[in-house]
This record gives sequence, C-alpha cells and structure tokens, in this order.
Amino acid sequence: MGKKFLDHTFQAELGKGNKLFIPYVMAGDGGMETFISTLKMLEDRGATAIEVGIPFSDPVADGPTIQEAGKRALGNGTTLQGVFEVLMERREEIGIPLIFMTYINPIYKYGVECFFEDCKEVGVDGVIIPDLPLEHHDLVRNPSRENGIAIIQLATLTSPLERIRELASVTEGFLYAVTINGITGTRDGFADNIPAHLVKLKDSSPVPVLAGFGISTPEHVRNMSEYCDGVVVGSKIIDLIKKDSFDEIEELIGAKFVKLKG
Repeated sequence: MGKKFLDHTFQAELGKGNKLFIPYVMAGDGGMETFISTLKMLEDRGATAIEVGIPFSDPVADGPTIQEAGKRALGNGTTLQGVFEVLMERREEIGIPLIFMTYINPIYKYGVECFFEDCKEVGVDGVIIPDLPLEHHDLVRNPSRENGIAIIQLATLTSPLERIRELASVTEGFLYAVTINGITGTRDGFADNIPAHLVKLKDSSPVPVLAGFGISTPEHVRNMSEYCDGVVVGSKIIDLIKKDSFDEIEELIGAKFVKLKG
C-alpha cells in the first residue's frame, strides 16, 4: 500500500496502453453505510484509483456539486475519524489505490503525525491538500514520507514554467493538472491552451500527469487523455451516483480504453 502501490498501479495500467481514470466520491454522501459499496462499484467499472473527499465546512477549491455533497455528508455525521474506522474494517475489499482529498485544517486538527500514521494503517495511498502551498509542505513532508504516503501536487493554468518544474520535482504518484481557472464543476468546453498546458506538464513531470476540474463527458476524457496520462472526474461522478446512473459511469470510465487516432 501507499506511494509504491500507487506507482505500481499506474505503471501497470499505462504499460497496457490504457489511460488512467480516477473518479472522486465524497465520503459519507449517502451515509457511511454505502461508502464501501460505492467504492466497489467504481472499481468494478474500471476505475484505476479513487479519490475520496473528506467533508469540510470551508471547501475553497470545490464547486457547487461537491460543496453540496460535503454538506450532505456532514449532515450525516461524517467525520475523518469515522472514515478511518470504516476503512480499517473494510479496506481489504477494495483492490485499487485510495487517495484522500482534504484540506489542511482537518489534518491539523486531527494531528498531522496521527493523520499520516492512520492513513498508512488503513490503506490510504495518497493525499491531495489543495489549500497547502508548496512553501508550507514542511508541515506534512516528514510524516508523509515516514509512512509512505504520496503527496500529490496541483499545477494550475496560471503556473509559470519555473513553478511547474518545482511542483513536478516534488509531486508523488501523479501531477494533478487543473484545466480551468476556478473551482471544480462540470463544463461544456475548455480553453484552447489546454493541450499546450498539458504537454508542458508532461515534458516537466517524471510521474504521470492527470487532468482534472470540469471533465464530464466521454469526449472530454478522450480529448484530455490525448495530451496526458488520464483524468480525474468529480462533480459528474457525484451527479451520476446520486441518480444511480451506473451505466453512464461505466461509459465515462470506459472512455480511457478507447484508442485515440494517430
């Protein structure tokens, strides 16, 4: 488990000629009693790994869909401790990597060292902390490394090349390419400079590059994957789970297997 499991899983999938697909779910949205079955459903439909959101009262990077999912989860009494407890009992039922997406406040409140120790104990393989700038990663660097947990960095459209190289040199697992200027949420289209942005990240990164934010259709998945190693999809997955549209989820994830022209 941990960073090594993440690296091995990604390389094995890419080695088959496939792209990577990481769906996002909010822990506790629908109740913690459905949490593991939701993870299983996504694994069964071809997810490479799963990003698990930890509900937080001030989710600055999240758009309306994920904010509402977080509110529902908090309303259901979901806590970080509760997520750890469920994973402690049932993590072995899931055969793919799990990545937490959380903010620094819940980690700090939980206790940074305790957080990463518990991540290791329950089988969390990586962590994304969108509101923790690279300059403050000393707060988590040693505990994450001591417990073998990947810390995944985000590179934005406005990141200059020097910053991209800095982020790429320290990110673990993958480099998260943010494809819009703003918060998460589905979009009809993307800026014309996205392909060049993704190619620039690929040229700079020693680990896979995955595009995320706004990706919501199989066409988006195929188009983005032409320029990088795969995608992360959040808001659309949450919408489809809420509607029990599992066939659409399978179609979305299945787009990573479609061979691109050329």
